[in-house]
Amino acid sequence: MAYTVKITNVLSLTHNVKQIKTEKPKDYKFTPGQATEVAINKKGWTEEKRPFTFTSLPEDNHLEFVIKTYHDHEGVTHEIDSLVEGDELIIDDAWGAIEYKGTGTFIAGGAGVTPFIAIFRNLEKKNEVGENKLIFSNKRGDDVILESYFNDILGDNFISTLTHQNIEGHENEMVDMEFLNKHLEDFTQHFYVCGPDAMVKDVSKQLEMLGASPKGITFEK
Repeated sequence: MAYTVKITNVLSLTHNVKQIKTEKPKDYKFTPGQATEVAINKKGWTEEKRPFTFTSLPEDNHLEFVIKTYHDHEGVTHEIDSLVEGDELIIDDAWGAIEYKGTGTFIAGGAGVTPFIAIFRNLEKKNEVGENKLIFSNKRGDDVILESYFNDILGDNFISTLTHQNIEGHENEMVDMEFLNKHLEDFTQHFYVCGPDAMVKDVSKQLEMLGASPKGITFEK
């Protein structure tokens, strides 16, 4: 089912990431970690649907998305970057395989962190962040989405690594088997992986080689 929702707020989080809040349809339901197909309600764009993850919580009276914009072509996110309060989006029902199954390590690449934002916000609200850990890989320091938030709620359990820049407070390595072995001791825990397809495939394979059960690795199918 399709719903048309009005944008109520637009905020820049980084140089190429926007936080967009919208109205919420009555009785609309999703679980933290899920996504929906989104189109822009403007001529020529209504059929151009792309998947974006909810970063709001199910009980909030609004919907929120954190969207990375790409300007290398005149695509949907390029158009989203110019949206303002009062513009409209078209969304479908929620879907997605990523949901919280218990304490573990979340591994994200770039905009792949978005399903984890709602999960961590939900855990924080319930005072259940506990020993969950986030490994977050980006190219450069100014690419790190919600860095201060993750630092605040996770402390030493937030590990940021940059592949194209060396900055204090961040690792400067790829997330590979050596990196995982250095930062993780227990491979029987839950793992949640989200990012570019190649990264998800590589990291999942490396986790299995280090002893993780394939059933213990959650990613978007």
